[in-house]
Order: sequence, then structure tokens, then C-alpha cells
Amino acid sequence: MPLTSSVPGEVPAVSDETFAREVLQSDTPVLVDFWAEWCPHCRMVGQVVAEIAEERAGSLTVRSFNADENPTTMLTYRVMALPTLLLFRDGQPVLSIVGARSKARILSDLDAALAD
Repeated sequence: MPLTSSVPGEVPAVSDETFAREVLQSDTPVLVDFWAEWCPHCRMVGQVVAEIAEERAGSLTVRSFNADENPTTMLTYRVMALPTLLLFRDGQPVLSIVGARSKARILSDLDAALAD
């Protein structure tokens, strides 16, 4: 199944069905952007995440995840607010960022989590 983007210019999307393969089994760390159409802050964070995906291509995989269309993964990882960014490394969540943040703050948090 090919990856699809939720909105032009955004990163490839994953779903409940593709999450394990695309995120948990990835050889590189994966940043997942949990979002919804009705969430205005999600659009702002989505733009930043798309920039990070482009800048970190090769060392970080970035995926978007439509929360409204994929309830199983939302429950599994207890995502209760949007936007939420989860960083996975070796199939495990290692960082959670809830709410809108600046690009500099997101990058700082990512770098700190990946340095461990």
C-alpha cells in the first residue's frame, strides 16, 4: 500500500494498518505527528513537522497520523490531546510533545531524546 499525504506538502501518512510496519519496525527513529482536520494548532505544527522531515531526511523518518480516522493507535499510545508528536526509536516511544511548540523547541527536544 503506498503512503499517502493527508494534505499536499505534508509528510507521508500512516494508519492503524500501517503503523507497525512504518513506525515500530523502522530502522531509523520515527517522528509521528498525530493531528485532526478540526484542530487549528495541528496545521501550524504540521508545517513545522514537514520542514523537519525535509531537513532531517536520512536520519529521521517523519510520518503523519490522522487521529480521527485511526482510533486504535490513538488508544494504544494514550494520545489524549492534539497535536501530539511521538518520537519512536527501536519500536518504543521515547519522547512525547503535546501541543503547539516552536520549531526550535521541537528540534531541541528531538536532539536531546536522540542523544540518549
